[in-house]
Amino acid sequence: MKPAGLGHEISPREAWKLFGIMAEFFEATERLAGIRPAVSMFGSARVKEGSEYYRLAEETARLLSDAGFAIISGGGPGVMEATNKGAYHGVNGLAVGLNIDLPNEQNSNKYQHISLRFKHFFARKVMFAKFATAFVVMPGGYGTLDELFEALTLVQTGKTRQMPVILVHEPFWRGLLDWCRARLVEEGMIDATDIDLVQVCDKPQEVVDAIFAFYDKRGFEPSPAEREVMLNL
Repeated sequence: MKPAGLGHEISPREAWKLFGIMAEFFEATERLAGIRPAVSMFGSARVKEGSEYYRLAEETARLLSDAGFAIISGGGPGVMEATNKGAYHGVNGLAVGLNIDLPNEQNSNKYQHISLRFKHFFARKVMFAKFATAFVVMPGGYGTLDELFEALTLVQTGKTRQMPVILVHEPFWRGLLDWCRARLVEEGMIDATDIDLVQVCDKPQEVVDAIFAFYDKRGFEPSPAEREVMLNL
């Protein structure tokens, strides 16, 4: 008796779906090819304009833009809007939004020089990592945590180049970091050195300084070996 699932043929609808996925990768790669150095910034869609986290995200993105970085966000409201807004009004002003189609339609923010729309989370997540020089993580919920741990896993396992992963606003992240040390490190789930993959900053200028300090002796351009790694991301 043949096990269930074996011998199943790909339907025309499934084949067409694969072409759609390939098209998302192709379009995004083509449109984002020239944006480096770029910083991928994550954070909650629920943060309101004028709040502490919104102002912190906007100022951080503006300083990064002034320093020569493109800013990649999820393209939606809240922190995503704040980061795109900061980049949009920065000196170099390249704001990128990787928008996602959701059951409850995500409203795209208006501060985007480059706006891409994805149907598939995994294709979108690859683009956050593929073009990043650093990851900057503002306070957020499940989606933000997913992106944070995705970034840490890629750096930890060498599936992307080594780069800064920066958490902004220490009081928000303190409990999570304490838990990581008490549970993940103490119980041997990760190495103690893996905690050092994360930096914590409280002020926008500290974020900029931390990224420049990381690349001070090597420059922002990926090495040939790093380019090969990123091709296989």
